[in-house]
Amino acid sequence: MQSVSYQLFETVSLVVMVVILLADLLIVGRKVHIPSAKESALWVTFYAALAVGFGFLLLNMFGQQIASEFFAGWLTEYSLSIDNLFVFIIIMSRFSVPRKLQQEVLMVGVVMALVLRGIFIVVGASLIEQFSWIFYIFGAFLLYTAYHQAFRTTEDEEESEGRLLTWLRSKMSVSPHFDGSKLRTVVNGKKMLTPMLLVFVSIAATDVMFAFDSIPAIFGITEDPFIVFAANLFALMGLRQLYFLLGGLLDRLVYLKYGIAFILGFIGFKLVAHAMHVNELPFINGGKHIDWAPEIDTNFSLGVIVASIAVSAVASLLATRRANRTNK
Repeated sequence: MQSVSYQLFETVSLVVMVVILLADLLIVGRKVHIPSAKESALWVTFYAALAVGFGFLLLNMFGQQIASEFFAGWLTEYSLSIDNLFVFIIIMSRFSVPRKLQQEVLMVGVVMALVLRGIFIVVGASLIEQFSWIFYIFGAFLLYTAYHQAFRTTEDEEESEGRLLTWLRSKMSVSPHFDGSKLRTVVNGKKMLTPMLLVFVSIAATDVMFAFDSIPAIFGITEDPFIVFAANLFALMGLRQLYFLLGGLLDRLVYLKYGIAFILGFIGFKLVAHAMHVNELPFINGGKHIDWAPEIDTNFSLGVIVASIAVSAVASLLATRRANRTNK
């Protein structure tokens, strides 16, 4: 796995993936417009096909284990990205961002997410290499996040975010209206910041929050930094188009958050179990490994992740259809 061929594959793959993502953000998305449903669907399908093709390439070149790790990581990150999109929609709606500007906001959001996750991957890999007990912390954090994910409400998010925005408005002079994508404008001869700056601050805060969630989650599936970064890159590809494709459909996925919460809780449990299996903390079992702690393999994890996403999606659509029939 650490052969020269694998290292060469890592380098070439990362360069190609970064180029594709940047091309999507800087070239394809340079012309700011509202993509049609057909255009969005084609791009989302294209990027999903790229991810699946990459997974099968890993399978043919390096075996089932590494391919399963990629697929499990990609699906986990993709599901979290969809949840991230839901928060983006709330932010766009709260600030009444003009639809023609939303694609540019999403581009900035994706770039910030890529940078933040890259930093977290490097830090996470370094911590795991030096401290095996970090799995206890990652696992406990994911278990807490799973609980928060399952029982959070929109009102909770608005309250915490509202405090930040209220503080920012009290410290800065913000104009009541957008001026294109500009961060500063002039109103009645006075220089002021535009609401776009507050939108970017909210998007950045959201990206930080999801980076904290997603990186420990995928490190619960694989400890290979390359697979972690690849899964995150593919999860971010086509995220802008997915935003416009799903649109109001996200509101119908009422049980998606429970599926994501189950995935995070499962991976949290897996991390804690792994920490017990490689335990070196002197105050736990005398610093000895806890051999009876279960080691959950990647194929089983992949099955749990796929089943969780499928069940939550189907249950959401059935509940929405039932609600529509009741309202008629």
